Amino acid sequence: MSSALSRRQFIIGLSAVATVSALPWRSFAASHLDFGYAAITWEGNDLQAIKDVSSLGFRGIQLRSNVLTEYGERPEALRDLLVQYKLQMIALSSGGVSISTPEADEIAKHVRNAKFVKAVGGKYLQVTDSARPKDRKPEVADFKQLGKVMTEIGRQAGELGVAVGYHNHMQSLGESPDEVDQIMNAVDPRYVKLELDIAHYLQGGGDPIKAIERYHDRILFLHIKDVESLPNADMRGRSYRFVELGRGRVDLSGVFAALKKVNFSGWAIIELDAVPDKSRSAKECAEISIKYLKEKLGLKIV
Repeated sequence: MSSALSRRQFIIGLSAVATVSALPWRSFAASHLDFGYAAITWEGNDLQAIKDVSSLGFRGIQLRSNVLTEYGERPEALRDLLVQYKLQMIALSSGGVSISTPEADEIAKHVRNAKFVKAVGGKYLQVTDSARPKDRKPEVADFKQLGKVMTEIGRQAGELGVAVGYHNHMQSLGESPDEVDQIMNAVDPRYVKLELDIAHYLQGGGDPIKAIERYHDRILFLHIKDVESLPNADMRGRSYRFVELGRGRVDLSGVFAALKKVNFSGWAIIELDAVPDKSRSAKECAEISIKYLKEKLGLKIV
């Protein structure tokens, strides 16, 4: 009797596994992702960003270092404001890590920001890096120095309970896939993870799907965004522009399939650097992205 019962339980278990395996990837992936939204689109009007992001149903927000101007000396006020709007600060954009200024100054600046994240009840500190050299190509020494400084920032921030993620970015040392590789090889993986921006990675000449597969065990969180090519360069000389999700060249369906494949579990922050069509508001842009993810990809966003 016991043997027969065990066999039936085994068969039932196999059937359950088969049922789960047959489910659409969207349903599976949605349960592993927490979606938040970045305040950058509101161009420094953080209070309005907090109100709008909350009203859209998100429970996580990424803020930029400009928020330190008002709340740097009173993080508890920002913490209380976020609690009021049922939001958590998932990450603070701490800015670039410079390799041309004294190491101690750079480390102190970003660790100070990590302390702010901790006081606000946040999770992550996002760092980019200093601008690309204008008169030469990046050299091995640049990547090694950046890795050294970021590792120390990550170590000290980690002692506070704040994880550090490196954000790949155009016009930075980590622009192309090869350069991102060099930076990730230069940092200590115990202290610095990758905060993968899928649109910057694509614009830098890479395939974000391959990046997810390559770095699946080192991704801290993601920026979910889209980018389009421009027929003519803009005022800054750029031949690209970030747009609402579904309106650019990023294979978003493939990205989420890749996240499901590697069983990624964590935060995906939807980001749009600026409103591409000035007739729309930042909130309306967010609604366009939410609609795309819900209706075209079948994802549960909020």
